[in-house]
Amino acid sequence: MDIFVFYTLLAFMIIAAFIAVETKNLLSSVICVGAIGFGVSLMFLFLSAPDIAITQIVVEVLGLIILIRATISRDLTFITGDREFFGTIVSIVIIFFIGLAGIMVFFKTLPEFGTPIFAKIPEAASQTYIKEGLRETGAANLVASVILDFRAYDTLGEATVLFTSIIGATVILRKKTRKLLEEPDV
Repeated sequence: MDIFVFYTLLAFMIIAAFIAVETKNLLSSVICVGAIGFGVSLMFLFLSAPDIAITQIVVEVLGLIILIRATISRDLTFITGDREFFGTIVSIVIIFFIGLAGIMVFFKTLPEFGTPIFAKIPEAASQTYIKEGLRETGAANLVASVILDFRAYDTLGEATVLFTSIIGATVILRKKTRKLLEEPDV
């Protein structure tokens, strides 16, 4: 991993955290917290943990939806066409650098197309799954044996996080939140 990109991303997350704490506008604070979360997911990609990065992105998107909805309903924030020129330029520059960091992650960490990573490392976990999967688990389907036997707790944790965030978003974003006492049961 390129150390410059790592420290740049870390500095970006620290600046976003400082802005999230110090700003008076609630919506700006929520957006900065979202930027921190997406920075964390890029950091997971840099550290070669794409499964955790995907989970982080899903949780971050659902969390942002919930927080933005709560912020707009509480704060009555209106988005108008009158924006400051400086704020627009800063937003464009931040989005550019996040996109550039994401592109750098893909070009630096992904192998050449058609070259599997596990073929280069003989002691990789995937080699163990392929060689010992049938003998150790008894499952003819190696994908199922990896998901349900070798990485069962990891899969359970990821599924729990995803389902919990989806259920939380569904509960908060539903149209009818509580039944009024006057309404008859239908």
